[in-house]
Amino acid sequence: MNERAKITASHLSRQAIVYLRQSSAAQVENNRESTDRQYALAAKARELGWPDDRIIVIDEDLGVSGSGFVARSGFARLTAAVALAHVGLVLGLEVSRLARNNADWHRLIDLGGLTDTLIGDADGIYHPALFNDRLLLGLKGTMSEAELHVLRARLNGGIRNKAARGELRRGLPVGFVWGEADGETRFHPDEAVVTAIRNVFARFAETGSVRRVWLWFRSEGLTFPLQMHQGAEIRWVEASYTAIHHVLTNPVYAGAYAYIDARHAHAALSVRMNKSDQNDARGLAELRSVGTGR
Repeated sequence: MNERAKITASHLSRQAIVYLRQSSAAQVENNRESTDRQYALAAKARELGWPDDRIIVIDEDLGVSGSGFVARSGFARLTAAVALAHVGLVLGLEVSRLARNNADWHRLIDLGGLTDTLIGDADGIYHPALFNDRLLLGLKGTMSEAELHVLRARLNGGIRNKAARGELRRGLPVGFVWGEADGETRFHPDEAVVTAIRNVFARFAETGSVRRVWLWFRSEGLTFPLQMHQGAEIRWVEASYTAIHHVLTNPVYAGAYAYIDARHAHAALSVRMNKSDQNDARGLAELRSVGTGR
C-alpha cells in the first residue's frame, strides 16, 4: 500500500510529532549530522500534508539513552499524547531513536493501534493496527534491542580483556597519575598533593580512626586535594570525613588492581544482611574469585 494512502483526514487533523534522540551528550556534540537529519523530519511531515502549526518537535531526550534504564521525559510526553489520541503521526529517523527496549516500543505500538496513530521512519509510514505493518514494526524493535545487546557485549568484552591484562585505564584517585607505559601509575607531580595523602595514612597508623584523622586535619587547618575526574584541575578544599574515608578504603592506594562490573557488585552487596566495610570488602573478593571481576 502506498504510504500516503494510509494518511487520512483524521490523521491530518491531529498533531505530527517528530521525536529526536541521541544516546549521549558526546554524540549530540560530535555527531551533528545525525541531529540535523532528525530535525529535517519536520520537513517530511509538511510534505505529507501536516501544517506547521500541528508539527511538534520533541528534542528534550537528546543525550539520553533509549535502553529503558534512564527516564525519558520526551518519550513519556510522546506516549501520553498518543494515548490521548492527539497524534496522527509519530516520526523518528529510525526505530532505535524511539526505543531500544521492547517494553517501551510495544507499548507505543499498542497505543498507536488503539488510537489510529501512524508511525513513520526513514523507510516508510506504518499503521500499527494493520497486521503486516505491526509485524514489521515488531521486527524493527527486536532488531534495535538486539543491536544494543551486541554493541554492549563487544564493548564489555574489550574492556574485560584489557582489564585482565592490567592495561585498562580508568580514573585514578587523587594523588596518582598515569605513566607512559601500559598500566604504569606514578605519584602526582605536585608534592603537596602527595604529602596530604601520606599524612592521611600516617595519622591513621597512629590513631586507628578515620574520624580522628579527619579531626586532626581540621584542627591543623589543613586543606585536602579534590579532583572531580582524571585530568581535572586539583582544588584544595576543607577536609571532609567522606574524602578521608575514601582514601583509606580505596584499594589503589594499597597497590591493588581490580575491575568489577558495578552492576554485579551492587546486586551482590545489596543482599548482604550486615552492612560494613569489612563485609563489602569480603563480598568484592568473592566476586573476584568466581570470575566476575578482573
